[in-house]
Amino acid sequence: MASNLAQKTVGVESYGYKQELKRSLTTVDLVIYGMVFMLPIAPWAVFGVVYNQSLGMVPLIYLIGVVAMIFTALSYAQMSKRVPLAGGVFSYVTAGINPSVGFFAGWLMLLDYLLVPTLLYVFGAESMVGLFPNTERWVWGILFVLVNTIINLLGVTSLKNLNRLFIAVQLFFIVAFVVIAISAIATGSAPGANWSFDPMWDSSKVTAPLLAGALSLALLSFLGFDGIAMMSEESSGGRKSGGRAMVLALIVMATLFIVQTWLASLLAGGADSFSAEEENNAFFTIVAAAASSGWAQAFLVVNAFAVGIANAMAGQAATSRLLYSMARDGRLPKFLSKVSRKQVPANALIFVAVLTTILVVFFVGQIELISSLVTIGALLGFLMLHFTVIWALFIKNRDGRSVLNHLILPGIGFLIIGYVVLNAGTAAQLGGAAWILVGVIVFFVTRKQVRGLSATTVGQGRGFVTSQQTEKAES
Repeated sequence: MASNLAQKTVGVESYGYKQELKRSLTTVDLVIYGMVFMLPIAPWAVFGVVYNQSLGMVPLIYLIGVVAMIFTALSYAQMSKRVPLAGGVFSYVTAGINPSVGFFAGWLMLLDYLLVPTLLYVFGAESMVGLFPNTERWVWGILFVLVNTIINLLGVTSLKNLNRLFIAVQLFFIVAFVVIAISAIATGSAPGANWSFDPMWDSSKVTAPLLAGALSLALLSFLGFDGIAMMSEESSGGRKSGGRAMVLALIVMATLFIVQTWLASLLAGGADSFSAEEENNAFFTIVAAAASSGWAQAFLVVNAFAVGIANAMAGQAATSRLLYSMARDGRLPKFLSKVSRKQVPANALIFVAVLTTILVVFFVGQIELISSLVTIGALLGFLMLHFTVIWALFIKNRDGRSVLNHLILPGIGFLIIGYVVLNAGTAAQLGGAAWILVGVIVFFVTRKQVRGLSATTVGQGRGFVTSQQTEKAES
């Protein structure tokens, strides 16, 4: 089995590393992991807000989002098969350009990944307070942190098995909602609900500013698919497995999002908007009206645990892999690269848990601020990803370069992401700038440490794996 695996992948040994993490994730496991990270039922909690901002065309928002984000997924696919390392964009830019630029790519992605678990715990805590009004948000947040840390420390197999369970539960409730919605529309039990494609596209409402504003909102909905790249050193599916999983996960999730929000929009009965008091629970109110309050309560419970445990668990796993990869290269404290007997980056997982606990207490009720910082970090990292594909695969490396795959597609992706960054809110832009300034300080503090690494590490020995080398590894 080991020899077959070696034939299928360009291993971490090609970069002078030891295979420390457990390779046990198939392509299907990676797809499921990406879906859990993106959360199949994500539209439930934000339906009312998105409905108001999109003038009732919620499915259109998700369609715009997947079309825009697919270019980023394709850039990930180009790099992941050549640089099969756990650091994602950090590893790609390091290998494709140089370690110094790679550090800043990783640093930008850290702004996203360090805050993602916090954002999800805050969301989960808000949902639990909705179910148990007299409880404290920070208590639920800390409880979720403890549960997810234990699960992650038990190993990637535990993570994999629980991901399967969480996906099964969410898909069951999605199917249940589809049945409830179709039955309510068909029987006329939902007031004002009729079959229509207006939620997909209403020419009387669609304007260029609406579509432009929708782009930023739409991209946020799909953040998380890139977490698949962080699990590269635990993949057993070959060099193309991660890229295929990212594209497939995006398409599946977009389909689920569009179907759910189309039916929910129809059940809204053509309402112009939801009031400020209604928008946060709009989806669950719609379910209660179409079926019963019992179903609505069940949907609320599933949403709370899906966000607070399943979604956040995947985020914590991805964050720990990024910390592990950067620490292994000397860019962060070395203790973060420690791998346990369960073959997981244990110290990085514990560090994320401690940091997240502090941030959860500090950021309770600050969902909008955390979301803006997460988004700007991810988008700036994506910009560097697209640039790296163009630089490393088209300009610098002439081995099998493709005008379409290595120039046009990443170029379009760069322009889309760049547009969103330029039009981001002031708080997000200032937060991103401040984070970069901190990164400059960290860069110079760790520079001597990186230079002192042995010849088997990134600073001196890690090269760019070409398509010829990956093809040879598979032959």
